[in-house]
Amino acid sequence: MAVEPTMKADVGAAIMLTSGASGRVNALLSLRALKSLAMLINAFVLLLLLPFRGRKRCMATSPSMMASSSSSACSEKGHNKEEKVHDKKGNTVARVPARIVPWKSSSAVVVDQEVAARRALAIRRVVLDDNDGESVREFSLFVTSRGDTMFTQSWTPVSFKIRGLVVLLHGLNEHSGRYSDFAKLLTANGYKIYGMDWIGHGGSDGLHAYVHSLDDAVADMKSFLRKVIADNPGLPCFCFGHSTGAAIVLMAVLDPKVEACIAGVVLTSPAVGVQPSHPIFAALAPVFSFLLPRYQFSAANKKGTAVSRDPEALQAKYSDPLVYTGSIRMRTGYEILRIASYLQQNLSKVKVRFLVLHGTADTVTEPEASQKLYEEASSTDKTIKLYEGLLHDLLFEPERGEISKDIIEWLNCRT
Repeated sequence: MAVEPTMKADVGAAIMLTSGASGRVNALLSLRALKSLAMLINAFVLLLLLPFRGRKRCMATSPSMMASSSSSACSEKGHNKEEKVHDKKGNTVARVPARIVPWKSSSAVVVDQEVAARRALAIRRVVLDDNDGESVREFSLFVTSRGDTMFTQSWTPVSFKIRGLVVLLHGLNEHSGRYSDFAKLLTANGYKIYGMDWIGHGGSDGLHAYVHSLDDAVADMKSFLRKVIADNPGLPCFCFGHSTGAAIVLMAVLDPKVEACIAGVVLTSPAVGVQPSHPIFAALAPVFSFLLPRYQFSAANKKGTAVSRDPEALQAKYSDPLVYTGSIRMRTGYEILRIASYLQQNLSKVKVRFLVLHGTADTVTEPEASQKLYEEASSTDKTIKLYEGLLHDLLFEPERGEISKDIIEWLNCRT
């Protein structure tokens, strides 16, 4: 049943615009950005047309062999098998074809270093967290089927019997640690919380804020969910997702196997309705995201998007090193549009019970899309709450206490 709350934001309050990353999909097709993109594509095509050839190389395992003439070793025959030769002292030295020597590009090394720094910071925050004896916060690393390492953390109640589980997925460009205060409110009501930083975010593997495919994030969420349920048999499990994290949760519960093992989902500002600033982007995005997947649009920084009316919450968000504040990456933007489009066409397949919450003044994701989700979903137990005048980051709005209370009451009625 639909719920129309009486909460209303102060419309006269000053709206704070930031240079943050939320909502930058709408900036992808500014005229300046398109001109820059056209120049880059032109340069890329010219580069492909240049007639160049790479020089065949071979690698020796000792300096003396690298200094010697390698005419025979660099032949086709030499590339196909290991050769044994002797140095000046008569010792046998193996010459290894260069093609089988492990190699990483400089950019990959930089990404690895960046991931290590982000992960170290995420771990340090967990270790140094003062739980005040009410809950225990721990971290662990979860390896996906692709071999990527995901950073996960949990909040376990100490003074309360565990009545249920909540698996939490953050939104685009942020991380699970931002929801620590919310998690502690849930632990005070008997829930054990698990958070996972999805690929390219927080302490997990991947270039910061780059998502090659949100299908990978959906698969990772399913795997992590299975592990959480297996580690806590007999307890009802809920999922919580914000923005793009909510879209990932919805994609996961379209799988009947996932739907069957969870007790319900809570969605705040779900990325079900996300529109580009120009319709042509829908047609061009697949091509651009293929040619320049990691490209960042600097023009997207020119105009910020309001996500909260709480100045302190905004300051905390955009000064956090684990929050990505650069321009949105081309592939990431396309993936968000793709998954939102898919969900729009499959809302009737949603059968899980859910609570969806949205601010009517949200300019990042569309409140109308949440209303459409409520109306079209096949779920028999569904609730919608629309908060007049509130923005995108509901749990970081001045009214977050009331919003958290609404969520906890919904969970308590189903455990």
